[in-house]
Amino acid sequence: MLRDYSYQLYEMAHAALLPARAVSDATHFMFCNPLNPLSATAFGKNVAAGAELFERLTRRYGKPNFGLKRVAIHGVERDVAEEIVWSRPFCNLLHFARPGLPEAESQPKLLIVAPMSGHYATLLRGTVEAFLPTHRVYVTDWIDARMAPLALGRFDLDDYVDYLRAMLEHLGPGVHTLGVCQPAVPLIAAVALMEADGDACVPASMTLMGGPIDTRRSPTAVNALAERRGVEWFRANCLQTVPFPYPGFGRRVYPGYLQLSGFMAMNLDRHVQAHLDMFNHLVSGDGDSAEKHREFYDEYLAVMDLAAEYYMQTIETVFVRHLLPKGEMTHRGQRVDLAAIRRCALMTVEGEKDDISGVGQTAAAHDLCVNVPDEKKLRHLQPNVGHYGVFNGSRYRAEIAPRIAAFQARIDELDRSNGRLRRCGKVRA
Repeated sequence: MLRDYSYQLYEMAHAALLPARAVSDATHFMFCNPLNPLSATAFGKNVAAGAELFERLTRRYGKPNFGLKRVAIHGVERDVAEEIVWSRPFCNLLHFARPGLPEAESQPKLLIVAPMSGHYATLLRGTVEAFLPTHRVYVTDWIDARMAPLALGRFDLDDYVDYLRAMLEHLGPGVHTLGVCQPAVPLIAAVALMEADGDACVPASMTLMGGPIDTRRSPTAVNALAERRGVEWFRANCLQTVPFPYPGFGRRVYPGYLQLSGFMAMNLDRHVQAHLDMFNHLVSGDGDSAEKHREFYDEYLAVMDLAAEYYMQTIETVFVRHLLPKGEMTHRGQRVDLAAIRRCALMTVEGEKDDISGVGQTAAAHDLCVNVPDEKKLRHLQPNVGHYGVFNGSRYRAEIAPRIAAFQARIDELDRSNGRLRRCGKVRA
């Protein structure tokens, strides 16, 4: 059936558009050239705008860069150096160092767990930037599955949890963690397993933002689709084989373009209007508004493939069978018991208008983590923001990020006063 070859058809369609793109690029260059008298006319501006829009709609968007080169700390501009401090076949752990910052070593460590749900970790650029002045920031940079050769083996939800545990062991005790959207489940699972094992590298806190802890609460269209279709529908309709010549040739994946299509379809009218607005901005010469559009869609339209085994295990565990909130989720045969979490503090952040993770889905973690002391729990519901606004944008910078930082500072003070052990290894009962 055609659906079994949709990845190949997608690649063929993109290749078939290359001649048209070349003509469009040449047209754009011609009608934007100030030496061309038509470039200043209404006709020339409309042609140039149309050519750019066509190019953007048919472009293959590659992995963006974080591009965080400088940050203002106490009114002083500091350099930022991006470095890989830990690496596995499906993930690199990035550290945003600030060379020469005197107080760097005394600042708390923050591990930001980026979602593996189709977009690259750079979608959290604003999330990272907000904490650079006050924290030693690390972020998970997940690898595009189509770029991972088959020889590297498989990657599933169990591996994801193992990766998080290994990163926390690498960073040492006292780390604060922040899981954005999809990582809420593997992050809380990793913490529960570490607590059950008596690992002293259990993080000081975890902040879960817009994550699907219990999708039975305030179900969204995404949740309803998963419930209605069931696991086998996703297996039959959403998995494809990476075509040649990608390094991951032959690997079964959930293609990023399918995920992007789903996201776009949820708010199609909004995306169509945004591109029409960009056309009008280009014609009218409103460069600032057009640039904002470029910046957003350069990031939003850049997508990665997910390993099929990870995608299917996540669909079944989180969205169809709800194993975590039922107390039935297992990791390599060991039950994930959220009641084991005692030392790690918990904060949840939700958006009032979130159409991906409904209100209450993330906050369900508070009801499940029954042994976390009340003084180490905080629930925050941000008014007037959707899913993206939970971790990016003006309200995130002005209201959400400061609350998270204040919560983490309070937890550090509590741990210091309680004399929490700061040494990796096992904690004796």
